[in-house]
Amino acid sequence: MLQIMFSFLLLFVHLNVDCAKLPEPEVKIEVMSKPFLCHRKSKYGDILLVHYEGFLESNGTMFHSSRQQGDKNPMWFTLGIREVIQGWDKGLQNMCAGERRKLTIPPALAYGKEGKGKIPPESTLIFDIEVMEIRNGPRSHESFQEMDLNDDWRLSRQEVKEYLRKEFERHGYAANDTHHEVMVEDIFKKEDEDEDGFISAREFTYKHDEL
Repeated sequence: MLQIMFSFLLLFVHLNVDCAKLPEPEVKIEVMSKPFLCHRKSKYGDILLVHYEGFLESNGTMFHSSRQQGDKNPMWFTLGIREVIQGWDKGLQNMCAGERRKLTIPPALAYGKEGKGKIPPESTLIFDIEVMEIRNGPRSHESFQEMDLNDDWRLSRQEVKEYLRKEFERHGYAANDTHHEVMVEDIFKKEDEDEDGFISAREFTYKHDEL
């Protein structure tokens, strides 16, 4: 009899604890527009280029617009590593380049009890966000495969040097072999843990200092 009563007591406590739990805050996502073709979707670790406008849900006041304020340029950030508010990290997954979303973000996933600048404490925020471009993050498997020219799952000094040359040219800078050699040596000192003269897929992917 005591055992039965004890079982009922445990069940009662368990149910009340579950009932006392607050629901996890969620981001409300509305897809405003989407391209007909989508070659890839955003995921944690990707670098996104976005234009955005932010509003207070309480009165509709715009507190920032990347198109109208500052240098009027879109913003780069890495998805999923808390470079931005949690509501963005949650709400901008699985997006296509050219897609536009409206995010309604509760205070717990925005600026919470403190607020920030023009944003009062405990504010629900609305963002109109357009993803302009999606790139591989510096530590993604895709980046490693792009650098691994002979598909042997390790990076040689020449492969890293060639990657640096292409990146410099892509960003409008002239290639500088001497400078690249110094950079490559510095990279291998930091990344080649077993000092075998190569950076393995494991060494590349599971380190945190950017290549």
